Amino acid sequence: MTASQETLARDIAAPALDYDAIIIGAGMSGLYQLYRLRELGMRVRIFEAGTGVGGTWYWNRYPGARFDSESYSYGYSFSKELLEEWDWSEHFAGQPETLRYLNHVADKFDLRRDIQFGSRVAAATYDENSRSWSVALQDGSRFRARFLITAIGPLSTPTLPRIEGRDSFAGQSFHTARWPREPVDFKGKRVAVIGTGATGVQTIQTIAREVGHLTVFQRTPNWCAPLHNGKIDAETQKTIKAGYPEMFKRCQETFACFLHTPDPRGAFEVSDQEREAFYEKLYAARGFGIWQGNFRDILIDRKANATISDFVARKIRQRVKDPEVAEKLIPRNHGFGTRRLPLETFYYEVYNQDNVELVDIAETPIERITPDGIKTSAAEYQFDIIIYATGFDAITGSFDKIDFRGTGDVRLKDKWKSGPQTYLGMMVDGFPSMMMLMGPHTALGNIPRSIEYSVDWITGLLRFARESNLTRLEATPAGVASWTDHVKALGVGLLSNEVNSWMTGINSNVEGKQTRIVARYSGSAPAYREKCDEVAAKRYQELALA
Repeated sequence: MTASQETLARDIAAPALDYDAIIIGAGMSGLYQLYRLRELGMRVRIFEAGTGVGGTWYWNRYPGARFDSESYSYGYSFSKELLEEWDWSEHFAGQPETLRYLNHVADKFDLRRDIQFGSRVAAATYDENSRSWSVALQDGSRFRARFLITAIGPLSTPTLPRIEGRDSFAGQSFHTARWPREPVDFKGKRVAVIGTGATGVQTIQTIAREVGHLTVFQRTPNWCAPLHNGKIDAETQKTIKAGYPEMFKRCQETFACFLHTPDPRGAFEVSDQEREAFYEKLYAARGFGIWQGNFRDILIDRKANATISDFVARKIRQRVKDPEVAEKLIPRNHGFGTRRLPLETFYYEVYNQDNVELVDIAETPIERITPDGIKTSAAEYQFDIIIYATGFDAITGSFDKIDFRGTGDVRLKDKWKSGPQTYLGMMVDGFPSMMMLMGPHTALGNIPRSIEYSVDWITGLLRFARESNLTRLEATPAGVASWTDHVKALGVGLLSNEVNSWMTGINSNVEGKQTRIVARYSGSAPAYREKCDEVAAKRYQELALA
């Protein structure tokens, strides 16, 4: 029997496919992947747990949620018409505007007709005989497709702290990533915020003037830098739109796809006066320049990092009036930029308000949540509202929530028990025809720029599969081992990989995630794309294709 006859016989015996491809998630990556696969003429379905599109920007409705990448560098670049018709109102848009944008995209390209909302995926199992994926929803319904694409996001599974009595609180309580859709009335209320990461910072600085009294419970202070947001006037709008081609070209060339990229100089290759002036300039500039556009060695050399850490510590002391509070807000266990950098707008000035109190739970740990509030080792506090800004089970967490099973009924969660193992961050051996968008070991950086590249690469692979009559696409064990070793090697020497954070897979609120792993690709985005492009140019010879 010839290969074509074997394929025909298998297809006749196999159960009918509902779709050519199933995508999990209708956020930025899922929407764009749907758009591209439609161009191939494929039958595609997105299953989305929420009731609308947007992913991150659908779920994260907390006060103050907004971009920290420039709005115009964050939107899609694939449609010139979309770029020309959409006006961003601020340099760093807030969540409501971003959600409007993504709804506009869904409407403009008529994407909703291929999206099934309110449909949370519970499991996905590969069937070797039919070379297809069976996807089970929580309601028990099942659908079958040749290809499975995950668009579930690196920061989409919120975690609550493991504190005794958490469910006993009689007032309102919610995680920032599961904010109620109806407005929350803070006026005159006693409010607690647990957590001072990026979402905590944005929430705290936004609600501080509205609440009756705000108590911030901080375990680990974070280095923060000013966002310097502002409205975009008509003239600037024209300049932005005229400069889109050059701007997106720059994003392709920079280390992490931001408008900023590391300065080629080292911190000690300039005089003390020049270094101080450079830091002042970065501190006064918009966005991530102070993190992504700083001296090339601040994230790999402790002495160089100490210069920027000391500079920002001085800024905190200048901005916070109470010296004791200022010292509590200065990190001691990690250097500037070695954890994800929150950008803020008068965050530090919040602690100068009479109605705001900072509680260091490293000194006085939370013992339990009570019906009335929070009890620490030193005091009992009464609250009307508790806000959990306690982050996410990052990168692998969204995969752990779904029971993915590959060949031989192997669970992805078990395969990744000691840390993720991937090929190009997009495929896993033993899980044929499953592709991941923004999974572990991909170049993250400015997420939408990375999304567009990964979607286009996967689309190219599926185009090749259709043209070549292929029904099984799989990474090889050797390819996965090689890529995983490469990713680990890139992380050697980075100060960030010596720090406990979501970027190293640490989450004290998740069982089994207290050991550091290399969960992300830390090389440059251009180098990442060069490797992926090379694989495509060789007609995917590094994959096992059938």
